[in-house]
Amino acid sequence: MPRKKKEPVSGVPPDAPTIDHASRAHAVLSASAAKRWLNCPPSARLNEQFPNTSSEYAEEGTAAHELCEYKVRKYLHERMERPQSEYYTEEIAQATDIYAEFVIGIIEEMKANGAEPMALVEEKLDYSHVAPSGFGTGDMIVIGKDAEGRGLLHIVDYKNGKGVFVDANHNPQMMLYAIGALRAYDFIYDVEIVRMSIVQPRLENISTCEMTVSELNAWAESIKPVALMAYEGKGEQHPGDWCRFCKAKPVCQACKDEALALCREDFLDLDAGAFNDTAAEESDMTAPYEADTQTAVFKQPGLIPLSELAEILPTLNRISSWIDAVFAFVSSEAINHGVPIPGYKVVEGRSKRVFTDTKAVVDTAVQNGYTDLYKQTLISLTEFEKMMGKKKFNELLGEFVAKPPGKLTLVPESDPREPADLTAAPEQEFAVLSDED
Repeated sequence: MPRKKKEPVSGVPPDAPTIDHASRAHAVLSASAAKRWLNCPPSARLNEQFPNTSSEYAEEGTAAHELCEYKVRKYLHERMERPQSEYYTEEIAQATDIYAEFVIGIIEEMKANGAEPMALVEEKLDYSHVAPSGFGTGDMIVIGKDAEGRGLLHIVDYKNGKGVFVDANHNPQMMLYAIGALRAYDFIYDVEIVRMSIVQPRLENISTCEMTVSELNAWAESIKPVALMAYEGKGEQHPGDWCRFCKAKPVCQACKDEALALCREDFLDLDAGAFNDTAAEESDMTAPYEADTQTAVFKQPGLIPLSELAEILPTLNRISSWIDAVFAFVSSEAINHGVPIPGYKVVEGRSKRVFTDTKAVVDTAVQNGYTDLYKQTLISLTEFEKMMGKKKFNELLGEFVAKPPGKLTLVPESDPREPADLTAAPEQEFAVLSDED
């Protein structure tokens, strides 16, 4: 007997594929996507229409999380086989060390406060009383006492990325984790204070947000109506910076409408045309140019002042992000699924030559008298530190270690990082030429 076709959820197209929710690794209202579905409720169900895909960055992040888990469990004397991965580099080793040391510091501090804390690694947390069917996995949950003897819940999340700065300040993902942890464990220590920390070592970011339990519960109550709308696929689509990892972004009508509207608003009128002779107002590009011969400075019409460029930077980021998502989606459809794209074709790019059998290459070269086959390099700083131990390393080699400043990057003022010092004297960067030169 054929199965009855499942009725579509409100906001989901009737011809959308049926999803087996029992087999999904993530909740419909996942904590990691909370910022997105809280701002754009329909996105939760719209994302179900797209396959779960991975990337090199995601695989690296998973490997880093496993190493974080191993290092913390080792400190807690919990048995776990050390994970192995091709992604384990010196940078990942250092980043996961920073995370483990941060977590260990929290636990040791709680011990010093006179109460043996409860430490839970990779704990599944249920917040379905706030967001329907909502659950997630907290990297680290520590419950104990603070320095004043108050019940303290501390949630820690590791972020491996180095492209997007993630702040803990009222971060909805962390707050949902905290809601789930309170529901499960509040009775143990009678928690009064909640701390939520994000450790993002590759961006030198460790941020912490502290709230009272009452403040957190008030927030949870406030989002219940939105969470219900998101679960039911209702509400309006609202584009924003939360669209970054939305799988529906390339085909989202709201994103398209916003991108084109931003173009019309900030650059040119796509309907009438920037160079329309019948335009009511004279533009910088059509106005007659009258040379200013009295002022000894270069002047040219049609140039945009830096102040105006600064105003449209957020627009550029939003439009660029949408364009990238569209190209990636269309390319994937053509390359991975053979979908013909009018006016385009799939070609093979340039590739580098590689050895198919390294051992055979070495053996053949040696047999024919070629022996200088390997390069010799110094072991890494981290490997030195592990070989000697931190104390001996600092004693012997500390004076030879330097930490150069990171690459300067322009970011919005909302970014919580401290601004860089740009007051260095010009002579520090350039040699001053004398009159004779």
